Amino acid sequence: MDCMLETHGLTKRFGRGESAQTAVADVNLHVERGRVYGLLGPNGAGKSTTLKMICGMLRPSSGEIRFDGHPWERRDLYAIGSLIEEAPLYPNLTARENLRVRTTMLGLPERRIDEVLETVGLADTGRKRAGRFSMGMKQRLGLALALVAEPELLVLDEPTNGLDPLGIEELRDLIRSFAAQGITVLVSSHILHEVQLMADRIGIITAGRLAYEDELRPGEDLEQLFMDVCVRGRVA
Repeated sequence: MDCMLETHGLTKRFGRGESAQTAVADVNLHVERGRVYGLLGPNGAGKSTTLKMICGMLRPSSGEIRFDGHPWERRDLYAIGSLIEEAPLYPNLTARENLRVRTTMLGLPERRIDEVLETVGLADTGRKRAGRFSMGMKQRLGLALALVAEPELLVLDEPTNGLDPLGIEELRDLIRSFAAQGITVLVSSHILHEVQLMADRIGIITAGRLAYEDELRPGEDLEQLFMDVCVRGRVA
């Protein structure tokens, strides 16, 4: 298996001593290059904590993250685009101005602004400030910010939150298009139907542990699988 991202025994504990709480325990993910990996689990299962460790927002308590065949390093963040929780927008700036801040910080050519705005369908927003965008437009701008540095890995945490059905469908098509361009996508979601339509492989986290990981097969009843894993404690 040619993996862009792997984790081995990835663990995160909060607090110290007897009061320490384990949020993620011994998680072993295998995210294949150029494919969409769906990370599923109930609320509070550890999905966001896992993604934050991968994106350098939290330091693992133990375990290893491997990126593109080597141990994860801070410089790998230049090859990882992410949209975790709310998009990091300046509400008083336009879409183009938000992206110009990012390209200036990273030393990227300004042409990337037009390219990613076109990719996410925000090329015609003009002088409208991001604070006046709909939820769907804000998510699209967040995606543009994540894509502007041409990442090899795109990490999305519940990207469909707050979107209407049309926005969810459009976002799903975008995510599939990223994989078609060779970008590896790791996406968490609680909307099983959407994961069924976009993912090639899935992992299910419950109570902080990866309880299941495998290819997503055509016609597979993902809802039943999810219930089996989360209720019956099926082990990968």
